[in-house]
Amino acid sequence: MGTATRRIAAAFALAAAATAVTHGTSAAEPEGTENAGAGNVRYVLATGAPYQFQITYLVNQPASKAEYNANADAYLKRETIMVTPEAPWVFDTTLADPQWAFLQVSSTTRGGVGAPNAHCEVLVDGAVAVTGDNPYSPICMLSQW
Repeated sequence: MGTATRRIAAAFALAAAATAVTHGTSAAEPEGTENAGAGNVRYVLATGAPYQFQITYLVNQPASKAEYNANADAYLKRETIMVTPEAPWVFDTTLADPQWAFLQVSSTTRGGVGAPNAHCEVLVDGAVAVTGDNPYSPICMLSQW
């Protein structure tokens, strides 16, 4: 097992331990939406070395693709974050249909710096639904995309 793989595995172990200690959830559903049948969705981004990333992820579920296409910004969050092997990025939400889960990652690394070897995961109700590995820009999305 290489150094980067060990660091990413350690980052996921740290994220799992943090979940066991604290179970905070970010804003998830549009107001007035029922939780029946909803899935708890967790996005995770880990890296083999400290790097800055631009991420885009779905936080609120649209009623349809047409509604999403009409106003994607109402459902997505975009931000620039710093991720280290010791501190993976984790975000929790609830989606009525977890198949809408979407996480896109772009490294902001400039020339002369090695690849961050980024790894993303989407978990639904605690089970890994999809993973993505890429030296710079992994993507994790489920079937609605």
